[in-house]
Amino acid sequence: MSFLHLLILFISVTSFTTNADEFLNLNDDVLGLIVFKTSVTDPSSLLSSWNQDDETACSWKFITCNPVTRRVIGLNLDRLNLSGKIGRGLEKLQDLKVLSLANNNFTGSYNPELSVLTNLETLNVSRNSFSGRIPSSLMDSGTIKFLDLSHNSLSGPVPEELFVNCLSLRSLSLSGNNLEGPIPSSLSKCTSLNHLDLSNNQFSGNPDFETGIWKLTRMRTLDLSHNSFSGSIPNGVFALQNLKELSLNGNQFSGALPSDISLCPHLNKLDLSNNLFTETVPESFHTLSSLSYINLANNALTGEFPQWIGKLNALEYLDFSGNSLTGTLPESIGTLTSLTYLSVPDNNLTGNIPLSLVSSSKLSVISLKGNKFNGTIPTRLFELGLDQIDLARNDLTGSIPPGSSKLFETLRFLDLSGNQLTGDIPAEIGLNSKLRYLNLSWNNFQTRMPPELGYLQNLTVLDLRNGAFHGSIPGDICDSHSLGILQLDGNSFEGSIPDEIGNCSSLYLLSMSHNSLSGPIPRSISQLKKLKILKLEDNQLTGEIPQELGELNNLLAVNISYNRLQGRLPSGGIFQSLEPSSMEGNLGICSPLLKGPCKMNVPKPLVLDPFAIGNQNGRHEGGGETSDEASRFKHRQFLSVSAIIAILAAVVISFGVLVISLLNISARKRITFVDNALESCSSSSRSGVSLSMGKVVWFDSKMNPENYCVVNPESFIRKTNEIGGGVFGTVYKAPIGEDGDNVLAIKNLDVSNMIQYPEDFDREVRVLGKLRHPNLVSLKGYYWTPKVQILVTDYVSNGSLQTKLHERSPSSPPLSWGVRFKILLGTAKGLAHLHHSFRPPIVHYNIKPNNILLDEHLNPKISDFGLTRLLSRLDKHVMSNRFQSALGYVAPELACQSLRVNEKCDVYGFGVLILEIVTGRRPIEYGEDNVLILNEQVKIMLQEGNVLDSVDESMGEYPEDEVLPVLKLALVCTSQIPSSRPTMAEVVQILQVIKTPIPQRMERY
Repeated sequence: MSFLHLLILFISVTSFTTNADEFLNLNDDVLGLIVFKTSVTDPSSLLSSWNQDDETACSWKFITCNPVTRRVIGLNLDRLNLSGKIGRGLEKLQDLKVLSLANNNFTGSYNPELSVLTNLETLNVSRNSFSGRIPSSLMDSGTIKFLDLSHNSLSGPVPEELFVNCLSLRSLSLSGNNLEGPIPSSLSKCTSLNHLDLSNNQFSGNPDFETGIWKLTRMRTLDLSHNSFSGSIPNGVFALQNLKELSLNGNQFSGALPSDISLCPHLNKLDLSNNLFTETVPESFHTLSSLSYINLANNALTGEFPQWIGKLNALEYLDFSGNSLTGTLPESIGTLTSLTYLSVPDNNLTGNIPLSLVSSSKLSVISLKGNKFNGTIPTRLFELGLDQIDLARNDLTGSIPPGSSKLFETLRFLDLSGNQLTGDIPAEIGLNSKLRYLNLSWNNFQTRMPPELGYLQNLTVLDLRNGAFHGSIPGDICDSHSLGILQLDGNSFEGSIPDEIGNCSSLYLLSMSHNSLSGPIPRSISQLKKLKILKLEDNQLTGEIPQELGELNNLLAVNISYNRLQGRLPSGGIFQSLEPSSMEGNLGICSPLLKGPCKMNVPKPLVLDPFAIGNQNGRHEGGGETSDEASRFKHRQFLSVSAIIAILAAVVISFGVLVISLLNISARKRITFVDNALESCSSSSRSGVSLSMGKVVWFDSKMNPENYCVVNPESFIRKTNEIGGGVFGTVYKAPIGEDGDNVLAIKNLDVSNMIQYPEDFDREVRVLGKLRHPNLVSLKGYYWTPKVQILVTDYVSNGSLQTKLHERSPSSPPLSWGVRFKILLGTAKGLAHLHHSFRPPIVHYNIKPNNILLDEHLNPKISDFGLTRLLSRLDKHVMSNRFQSALGYVAPELACQSLRVNEKCDVYGFGVLILEIVTGRRPIEYGEDNVLILNEQVKIMLQEGNVLDSVDESMGEYPEDEVLPVLKLALVCTSQIPSSRPTMAEVVQILQVIKTPIPQRMERY
């Protein structure tokens, strides 16, 4: 064979071998992706193009291939609503450079085997539900440039080994997890790092200023916000010459602001807000010529407001609110022609509002509230295209400027309350087409309420309290139909409440107290189906309260005291449970809750005069009747009336007997139905246990006994089914039905001191069975024997609040403020239903986290309510034994037999519950040599002005304007004097007002 033939054969064999290797590699990609897909739930079948019979994956959706080698180099599955876990398979994609699974629902821990992907450059698994710790081998390949693990549930410290091979790393985001501990010192080895985001975690300690992240000279954005970093930042550590954005807000940094931040010439965003920084704003900051955003809000800065502020020519956003700055706003602030946001509230600034501000033509938000500014409002300020104007709580005088067409097109929020403004309200104010919030309260206008306010088509909040307004209330105030809150208290309004108030279809708070309004309460108020709060006290209203108001099902609080009202209360809604203080001071309202006269404004009854009837109809045509005939006629008429009355009485009695008979027949049928159902359950059961020793009684007749057979509730009373317990007994999980697909909870009551007679037990439990409310655990039925007494209730899947607050696992995220507030409001609504929907009210006596259960959406459901009705005696001995496990929640009057025990005991317990939810601490904590009582500690901190330090740090960011009043409400609820505590209806009202969506900031629009 010639050399030429040998060469051709070699080439052929070599080509075949190469193609075979390539084919095997391509099959690795297909195989790996198919294996990965088996662990993924794809509800929309978006991965249906992934076919295991294909030779390559290059034609599949969401796949990127190298056009030469046809190997997979990119896998992008962002926002596909996928779920499941990252199992095996992806490690086969040896050429993979980009792996992005962001914005899905993946769970479990991150697969450490993916560290074998030696070509991986971009890894993005953000916004999923990954948990556990970050694998220390994640970056072993040394090739990763962009790593984003943000917004998951990762926990624990970041391993030091993670950054051993990080020379290629350009961008790192770990924000929005539950990571803790210090920043690993090995991070300083990532010398190519440009972007670092560790925000919204639980990192603590003092970052390594000398050798750590501050020496990463290529850093451009650094975000350490919303952690627990502390300590001071010394001067001389900033070597971040390329830094453009620095966010340290929401930590506990203290001491002076580092003046050498000015050595970062390219810095355009600086956020040091919500820390503990003190002293003055460094003058060296004036060299930050590129700065467009500066936020130093909510620190403890002192000294004069920086007079050099006008030198920051690029400044767009300035927030120095919540400090102790003094002096004046300099005129040079008007030279900031790019300024759009100016916020300096709650300082000690004085002087006039600078006229030069009118030169900041791009200004959108100006907030100067809570200072000591005086003088008048610059007229030309109201000619800018402002979105928000907040000048509340100053010493401004004069009148409100009329504004311009430019302002009318942009203004959404106007708060001028708490000043000394006078004069008429400009008629032009009605031209503000986008205005949603208007607060002119606490001024001295001495004028009428302008009818032009009715032209504001988007107005949702109108507050004119204590503004020295007089005259009548314009009838067209509700022409816009968008008003949600209308507060006119403390003025001199007179005349009647306009009938057109019924046009305010969106109104949920109507308050007109402390005026001189007269006439009746309009029936049109009954058209306000969303109304929750109605305050009309201290007026001169007359007549009866319209019965139609009882149809307002959303109404939670009413105050009609100190008027001239009389007659019966509406028969429905909240009116049957009003506090006496909400009705007192009237002529005579008819209510069993009030003492004193009751005046009914009803027509007099018709009286039959037999003499008049005889004179009209009993005369003979020829002349008058004799006296005997007249007497006989009178007697006949009297007997006729008596006969009519007797007949009517007999009819009523007969009807009553008939109704009772029918009810008895119906009851017997119902009992027969239940007995038959029980027999069916017993005969069809697998265990064959007879129910002769007890019976299951269902309250809901719609429940199909075949589906809800509980063969013998005692069979579920075993340790493996136990899910909780309390002072009244132990709770067990009871899967029912043939497949066990329905789950109920059964509570085995502690029969000590319980009712010993079945008819009494049945009567009391049936009262509890009628309680239906979204925030109460529904009672389905019961089982009774002399020795065993069981309640059957709904099963609530998410456990108790106690577990979420104090016993959660490290992988379980803490409750956010939004969830905590939802739990508080729902619990308050449930208690208000118990207190105000029944007479006598049903008192819980045992409010605590163990008795607040959470459903799958974390909605609260109160359990164990009304069980004190089953106690044979409710005396001091029983109370002390029953509630010894609720230390800190028991109202002080429960220990004193001389005090009347009522629903105010629950209000006290709810106040303690508020404190426990907000602080995350138990009501009583024992130290080595002291006992800490939570409500006493919070009260002291409130007096010292640092009550927000008690807030549970684990819940992250929270709105102070909600948390602070909630803490104050808790202290009112835990007053030692029961009469000083609010009712639960008032608590619900207060909580809803706290959560009222008033647009305090522009981002709420």
